[in-house]
Amino acid sequence: MKRLPIVALIGQTNAGKSSFLNRMAHRNIAIVAREEGTTRDNVIATIDETFILVDTAGLKDPSDDFEASIQEQIQDAINSADVILVTLDSSKYFNHRDASIAKDALRSGKPVLLVLNKCDLAESLPVEEFRALGIAPECIYYVSATTGQGIEKLKEGVNDSLRGFRSAAARGLAPTIRGDGLAGHDPKRAIEPSLKLALIGRPNVGKSSLFNALGRKQQAIVSSRQGTTRDVNRVQVKYKSRELEILDTAGLRKPGKREVGIEKFSAIRTLAAIEEADICCLLVDSTEPHSKLDQALAGQIIEAGKGIVMVVTKSDLLENAEPTNYFGEENVGNRTAADFLIDQLEKDFDFLPYAPVLLTSSTTGENVTQLFELALQIDEARHTEVKTAELNKILNEAMVSHPPAGLKNTRPKPKYIVQTDVCPPWFVVHGHELGLLHWSWKRFLERKIREKYPFVGTPIKFSFRSDDKS
Repeated sequence: MKRLPIVALIGQTNAGKSSFLNRMAHRNIAIVAREEGTTRDNVIATIDETFILVDTAGLKDPSDDFEASIQEQIQDAINSADVILVTLDSSKYFNHRDASIAKDALRSGKPVLLVLNKCDLAESLPVEEFRALGIAPECIYYVSATTGQGIEKLKEGVNDSLRGFRSAAARGLAPTIRGDGLAGHDPKRAIEPSLKLALIGRPNVGKSSLFNALGRKQQAIVSSRQGTTRDVNRVQVKYKSRELEILDTAGLRKPGKREVGIEKFSAIRTLAAIEEADICCLLVDSTEPHSKLDQALAGQIIEAGKGIVMVVTKSDLLENAEPTNYFGEENVGNRTAADFLIDQLEKDFDFLPYAPVLLTSSTTGENVTQLFELALQIDEARHTEVKTAELNKILNEAMVSHPPAGLKNTRPKPKYIVQTDVCPPWFVVHGHELGLLHWSWKRFLERKIREKYPFVGTPIKFSFRSDDKS
């Protein structure tokens, strides 16, 4: 499968770009609010499996500490795009900023379409008012993100503009990306989907800094101000010939502390990112490791059946720290603050004994690339298929060493076990009266399986089916 072409959506703030992207994608991806500058990072959506639409932050005068980074991101989107959509509010006359945006887009040499949004409003201006921007009349489209008017016609225009790209792709001139579907671990990586890693955690834990370090460029806006990242930000990298897509999510606070509006939507998108990802990196601040919210997030990741890595951020701050500064314990022997931190995490997350713990520092680069290595290991574990004969050997050993308890005259009798799925690995146990199995014996069986097949960083699921005849 050839790579999908990229369409960049640019324009001033409050032109309706985010609403337009959501309408094009038939679902809410970008955050929409009346507040100007809601979109700060590039938001990406695949439209009808035919092209990728990138919604950029609105262009405006650099009046705050985010604007310089925003301008770079928009220029990045223009440079990467195959088609550019200049978006304006059709109810307002264009100004010098709109003219500058259109000029920059035309200067790129890419196909440029003018999207006049909000055409459902009564005060929408005639097309003649916008022709001075220099965009060809046949490339001007009236649309309404609210009602959907003109959207399908615009999609046809985008696809017409992409004919040159697709012609090059058909001749093998366009780079390839992964297709969809489970490809296992065949060396022919060209048919594998990209491996998706989501960075999950509380606000200000260092997600955007780690995201930038992993992506090796300033893709997300980094600031000490809480709540900088609102949308799910993405970047693709290649490691050992494998394509990885990294998702930077908004920081989640306790539900009762989330503000109404944008922060509520960000929380929803973070939970959606967990569902989309293959592996979730749960970020924990080395200076504040105690949090019930971290445990709750871990529980959501497990429930979703995703791979998980415990990523400790800001580990450089531990080098000269005394353990008592964080945990109220005295240093023993040669043990360091990092040793005590890992002990604390193992205690707080005792329900995640299979999750690797990685100490990282985005400032020094410590163990940043090691996260890629762990991701590949976890991906391999998620795709592991255990032979039925091996599984039943483990089940028989478990039955001999620790037979399951039952009622006075009835005992559960597991007979055989099979693996029915991967990502996550799923095992089905068949037998008699399995409804009587105690949860502790189920956990015991999981431990026995993990002794031989560790399934590093991935939960494993069980179903217990009684084959009793009624």
